[in-house]
Order: sequence, then structure tokens, then C-alpha cells
Amino acid sequence: MLIISSREFRANTGRYLDMVANGIDVILKSRNSGSFRLVPVKESDVVMSEKEFYEKVNRSIMQAEEGKIIRQNDGENVEDFVDRMLCTE
Repeated sequence: MLIISSREFRANTGRYLDMVANGIDVILKSRNSGSFRLVPVKESDVVMSEKEFYEKVNRSIMQAEEGKIIRQNDGENVEDFVDRMLCTE
């Protein structure tokens, strides 16, 4: 683990981002704002704005109101339900 100041980070941003991308833990310490761990965003992470989030929620609500949903069958286990969902448009 590497601990650096915010001043050092500003002076060498690319260097520290490369280190994080290569798996090195970097902690950024700020005198005024506390400490922060730098971590890369993974493909499985979801990054969206609050506006995008609510647009997706509202679209899902509309689809449910229109009956465009997939229900889990009685007695169907979760794995089978997910498999069935992934094979449906």
C-alpha cells in the first residue's frame, strides 16, 4: 500500500493511476478532506448519473404497468428463473 499526499497526486496523477490500474493500493491523504482509496472501475461496476438511474427506474415502472414482465413460476428455483430470463427478449 502506498500513501501519498494530495499535492503529490496532483503532481504525478498519471503515475499513480497507472499504479492503481496495475493492482497497487494507493491511499490519497488530504489535510482538509480526509483519506481516499483509489480504485479502478471494473466492468461489472455500474456508473451512471442520478438522472440516468431515475430514467431506468421510470422505464421499468412503465414496462411493469404495461405487463411487460417475466414472473418466476411457482416452484421454480432462482437459477432456472435467471436462465429462462436470459434466453428471453
